[in-house]
Amino acid sequence: MNSADFTSVRNHNERAVFDAVLKNAARYPGVADRPELLADVACVALNRLPPRYIRHEVDFVFYLSERERGESDRYLAEAVDYAFGFVQARTAMRARA
Repeated sequence: MNSADFTSVRNHNERAVFDAVLKNAARYPGVADRPELLADVACVALNRLPPRYIRHEVDFVFYLSERERGESDRYLAEAVDYAFGFVQARTAMRARA
């Protein structure tokens, strides 16, 4: 039996979501200064996106058309915005309880 090395396989959306969460965090006071909430935002956003497994970043660029890459960017931005709102609302509800 062959032993394959799968350590290079990853979900492209993970790094893209992490970067978008950090980039947009300042727009969401009360969330931006709490690292555990930023991780929650990333989880919510990733759960709204389809996984895009790649081995190398060039794989993502090579196998998608320009239109598909644009749609992927838009879906990612929408998922991150939704996730920030969701986590913000949940945090506010917990604070009132």
